[in-house]
Amino acid sequence: MTLPALPRPPAALAAVVALAALLGACRAERVATTGSLAPVDYRARHPIALVDGTRSLDVFPTGSGHLDPRQAADIDAFLLEFRRYGRGRLVVDMPRGLSPAAGAAAERTAAAIRRLGAEGGVAPEAYAFAGYPVAAPRLAAPIRLSFQRMEAKVTSQCGLWPRDLGVSDPAFNLSNEPTWNLGCATQSNVASQVADPVDLVRGRPEGRIDTVRRVKGITDLRDSKDPSTTWRQDGQASVKSQVGN
Repeated sequence: MTLPALPRPPAALAAVVALAALLGACRAERVATTGSLAPVDYRARHPIALVDGTRSLDVFPTGSGHLDPRQAADIDAFLLEFRRYGRGRLVVDMPRGLSPAAGAAAERTAAAIRRLGAEGGVAPEAYAFAGYPVAAPRLAAPIRLSFQRMEAKVTSQCGLWPRDLGVSDPAFNLSNEPTWNLGCATQSNVASQVADPVDLVRGRPEGRIDTVRRVKGITDLRDSKDPSTTWRQDGQASVKSQVGN
């Protein structure tokens, strides 16, 4: 004879439902929590970003205020970069607290810089003059030129080793994952070599076409001729014929 099942108390049913809900919530939380994993790709771990940076150049005054060829070339390249990529004004920081002779030499050097800038197309209103105190008057006090421009830099910090590369962390060694610092130096070198950081965001528009070359190519096609260029070396056959063979 089979006895009928006894009904469960309401309190027991409520406890079972609550326990199932808690277990389900824990399981859903474990599936959703994946953001703590470090990225494996070095481009995601050490990304290159466009930031506003400061370009600066120290010009050391001479007794006569004349710019030597080395410093004149440095200033010319610095002003060229300012005209192309500079934002705002060109700041000229003059040393303060020098001797009368050294102060006069700094003023003459600043005037030579302005003359060189005028020759390069820098307007007089593009300068902003300021001063800084000299801590050690016996040392050479430069005239500091600076301006703001966009730069490409790595957002993370290189040289960090949060985990040991030895045998002290077997779990990390068996995971076969790259170290945190891997690729940071390469990304930093690539960012420093980019002349125009905007090239990392988008390509440049096409330049003007070579009208003479295009007309010649169309004319050769109409005359059933090969419009490609025939490159030749001294005393040798054409490069095109050698490649075809």
